[in-house]
Amino acid sequence: MTKALFYLGHPAHFHLYKNAILSFPSDEIVVCIKSKDVLETLLKESGIEFLNIDSKSSGSKKNKIRIILNFSRRMLKLMGIILKHKPQRLVGSAAELGVLGKLLNIPSFILFEDDFEKVASFARIAGPTATYLVCPDCCSAWKWNHKKLGYPSYHELAYLHPNHFTPDRKRVEKIFDLSVKNFIVRFSELGAYHDVGKTGITDDIARRLIKILAEHGKVHLTSERNLTPEFEPYRINIRASDIHHALYYAEMFIGDSQTMTAEAAVLGTPAIRFNDFVGELSYLEDLEKTYHLTSGVRTDDPDKLFQVLDAYLSIENIKKEWSSRRDKMLLEKSDFSKTMQWLLSCSPKDIDCLKKIEELERFR
Repeated sequence: MTKALFYLGHPAHFHLYKNAILSFPSDEIVVCIKSKDVLETLLKESGIEFLNIDSKSSGSKKNKIRIILNFSRRMLKLMGIILKHKPQRLVGSAAELGVLGKLLNIPSFILFEDDFEKVASFARIAGPTATYLVCPDCCSAWKWNHKKLGYPSYHELAYLHPNHFTPDRKRVEKIFDLSVKNFIVRFSELGAYHDVGKTGITDDIARRLIKILAEHGKVHLTSERNLTPEFEPYRINIRASDIHHALYYAEMFIGDSQTMTAEAAVLGTPAIRFNDFVGELSYLEDLEKTYHLTSGVRTDDPDKLFQVLDAYLSIENIKKEWSSRRDKMLLEKSDFSKTMQWLLSCSPKDIDCLKKIEELERFR
């Protein structure tokens, strides 16, 4: 019997769902993916079997027509797999699962961190069709809050909570010279449905960042998009499964990626985000305004980016200060991996069981 179908569309989804996937016998689940950055590599390194339903759309030039065509093609492929395996529930962060769950009368659990109002195209599909909308308690499910299952945590604490992640110096000492400060700079592809019209770190800004950071230590670039030749010497050469160890030992993270900003923040690494979603996403606002683990700057104010960077660089023993801030955050957040395993152990119709994910003490 197939208890669950998981659908992964981003490397962060691998980390998010990994522990839940591994909690099931392999013959009780189906894992489907669409290619994105290092997602396939992570799955292969972990030994998790998967079906790739879209190996072409990642990295292709995005426009609304292409996004709709890719969505429709994935829907058809997923439908065939669902009809073959007959899973008891559909689990993932993609709107396709809500639609197919509604059509095939299978409960769907859509997990997300971006407030629905800010990803309206996604929300208008997932909101009406999903059975449950699972998100941090600080996030909004917009018109569909009656479907919301909120929990006191973040996606990133499914895999970076101390219960699951122990930093290992040996996994980064061949990459980092740990006798100096190491800075990680991240360039995102910004090619998802919610990224249309959004911008991040340009080449000009990257040059300025590298020049400043190089005066304080060593700069390491990680990028979803193609790098121009001048930046290649800075590209970090690291196994996909080791990036979180690098983030932990980095002095600072600067990037235009939501996910890696949040990952750095929950690891206690000072993080600066530069993109057009700043001020719009509640979970990152929570990390910034409640726990002071990250700072966000919108792209229409690049001067502020360098002001924030200068302020961070001037803080003595910044990693020690951020470690204390992280400890406070961890006291007030649950281990989301435990939360998710509980969620998937409940009958999809047992709302009292499902609602227990709201409890902090149960899932520390």
